[in-house]
Amino acid sequence: MSKTFTEELRAAAGDQWNRVINHRFTTELARGDIDRNVLKKYLIQDHRFLDAFVVLLASAIAKARSLDDRIPGCQFLGLITGKENTYFERSFEVLGCGKEERAKIPDQEVTKGFVSLMSEVSSEGTLGEILSVLVVAEWSYLSWGEKVLPITNRDDFLTYEWVDLHSGDYFNEVVAYLRGLLDKEGTLIDDEGKEKCKAAFLRAIQLEEDFFEMAYAA
Repeated sequence: MSKTFTEELRAAAGDQWNRVINHRFTTELARGDIDRNVLKKYLIQDHRFLDAFVVLLASAIAKARSLDDRIPGCQFLGLITGKENTYFERSFEVLGCGKEERAKIPDQEVTKGFVSLMSEVSSEGTLGEILSVLVVAEWSYLSWGEKVLPITNRDDFLTYEWVDLHSGDYFNEVVAYLRGLLDKEGTLIDDEGKEKCKAAFLRAIQLEEDFFEMAYAA
């Protein structure tokens, strides 16, 4: 049985995909024993590209080929700007890092890289390239979220809610939707278009690995 386009892209990422979904950040987060300074650094930087991600997802919705292809994306956009954004706000309050403190912290290079990639494909990329970046972000997070869900400690929302946001039935549906759109694009675009998707996919998975590593860097 031949691979789907998204399966081919994941295979192209090789062991880097596995390094991302098995990174120690994910296990320590789920167990609840992650260093709070590591988590704080991660969340501050992750929140920095939330706006670029919203634009990326909105761009996919705008460029989708039909209303049926747009509706699930619109629903997911509501979650990102609602429940997930609220998680950030509550987390920053508990971690004691208000807007003024966060404003003094510069963007990490990997954060700049994420914003650059998302902005670039949103404004200049094809639907396939946009979806490639989205699929990396959501599929990799679903993969580690489902993996650590059975060991997730329920004592502190700071850790378990981030796992819950990236696991479960609804998030599985979101990833299946995004993968389905990209798989469909794979049947409609030429070889040059597929190579552009592959380049975006590999660039994104590199940033995912770099981002986890950044959280632990001195």
